[in-house]
Amino acid sequence: MSDTTHDGGIALSSPPSADEGLSASGLAAKYGLTVSGARPGLFAYVRQLWGRRHFILAFSRAKLTAQYSQAKLGQLWQVATPLLNALVYFLIFGIILGTSRGMSQEVFVPFLVTGVFVFTFTQSSVMAGVRSIAGNLGLVRALHFPRASLPVSFSLQQLQQLLYSMIVLFAVAIAFGSYPTLSWLLIVPALAMQFLFNTGLALVMARLGSKTPDLAQLMPFVMRTWMYASGVMFSIPVMLADKPQWIADVLQYNPAAVYMDLVRFALIDGYGSENLPQHVWAVGLAWSLLVGVLGFVYFWKAEERYGRG
Repeated sequence: MSDTTHDGGIALSSPPSADEGLSASGLAAKYGLTVSGARPGLFAYVRQLWGRRHFILAFSRAKLTAQYSQAKLGQLWQVATPLLNALVYFLIFGIILGTSRGMSQEVFVPFLVTGVFVFTFTQSSVMAGVRSIAGNLGLVRALHFPRASLPVSFSLQQLQQLLYSMIVLFAVAIAFGSYPTLSWLLIVPALAMQFLFNTGLALVMARLGSKTPDLAQLMPFVMRTWMYASGVMFSIPVMLADKPQWIADVLQYNPAAVYMDLVRFALIDGYGSENLPQHVWAVGLAWSLLVGVLGFVYFWKAEERYGRG
């Protein structure tokens, strides 16, 4: 707006401002202003997440330490819980129901314990992911950081817990005649692929759980169904030998079954490649990349909405 004065009958007007006539959005663009809490670009978001890597690691360690801080046995429950689950499944499925058909006890016991430990890794990551945003709203609303840090740190927490459990798993394998060989090194890429898959799935569930808290109540039933369909307690090809082949293929190629089979193949002497579906390593890699990348993008798409409303 120009100012006008009168001096001796002559009207003097100041020149119009360079910003006059610009809309609010135009002014913001001109001076580099951005919306508070706006979602950054995907690659910028990845850089921000990498910059918070020390926080992610420290947060996961703190959660792991606090998980059993009130229990007298403390961190021993990290190993005892999945081991007790495996014992229960062995009594019910191995002895009472006889799902070990076709396998000796030397193979079935480490087969079962491996299945329980590896599936628990995925199950715990998913359940932690569901609550990662909704259960930490105070932190989300108080501090500015890439929200993906939370589900990623929870998945990392579950990986650390699995590594503690692997000590027991190795002891069980050795006790039943599967001694360390070079094939045990294959556990590393198998668990790396599973971690990427779990993290992508946790990111998906974190976004869904942030808007639908009741999802946390539904997921235990979903995960239990997934566990029974993945061959945790039995060999899928053996149990479905009298069923159409496509049913066994669908169950064997589901990601939970794939990662269990890879670890079993690497760890157990009597569990050879004839028990694995074809191209299982390629399938495991495809699942990890597909779910990991798509899950990350899906979570990032709603970055500016977490903790609001």
